[in-house]
Amino acid sequence: MQKTVLITGANRGIGLEFVKQYHSAGYQVIATTRNPLAQDGLKVFSQANPDVKVISVDISDDKQLAGLASMLKDQPIDILISNAGYYGPKGEASQFGQVNHQEWIKTFNINTIAPLKLIEAIHSNLIAGKEKKVAFLSSKMGSMADNSSGGSYIYRSSKAALNAVIKSLSVDLEKDKINVVSLHPGWVQTEMGGVNALIDTQTSVKGMTKIITKLNSKNSGEFIAYDGKKIPW
Repeated sequence: MQKTVLITGANRGIGLEFVKQYHSAGYQVIATTRNPLAQDGLKVFSQANPDVKVISVDISDDKQLAGLASMLKDQPIDILISNAGYYGPKGEASQFGQVNHQEWIKTFNINTIAPLKLIEAIHSNLIAGKEKKVAFLSSKMGSMADNSSGGSYIYRSSKAALNAVIKSLSVDLEKDKINVVSLHPGWVQTEMGGVNALIDTQTSVKGMTKIITKLNSKNSGEFIAYDGKKIPW
């Protein structure tokens, strides 16, 4: 029976590359985006591959998450890739003395709260899946041990908090045999990462899919980079 992967934030960059690689691997792909009508990479790919199911959902909206759960009904989800995220303001607006309060709340809502609410919304679908795996796109910038440059208060804190959520989920979902992992994709050439980034999306996603494949109860709850190296909290 064909396995199913649900990928959020799938319209471009890393999310879109996950769509392509899992589709190539033979998975039934369900891709979410806030704007399915946009002329972007996901629309082009899904038109060429009509078996890819595209769903419109803003994961930071509780009503839309409830709608997603209703739409999926009893659909088993083998792998969930929680990729949708938001960097927030760069530069002075995220530095000491200049932090934008509303942007901080928005970033936390998208990067930290929404991923947890997503899991809650489709918990039964994950239990019904065979693989029972959840991968969260975090960031090395959320590592407190690795922080030697300071600043970036908004993004750093949202990812550090996400890591705390992931660690708790690894404990709470153990009884359901659902394994979770926090992934650092590397510095990737995307709209967020910029043109000076060190690796392309193909390299990043290929590495992360290998980690997801090896995810089990022994390494559930760990913080791992795309190249397989563990990252200190």
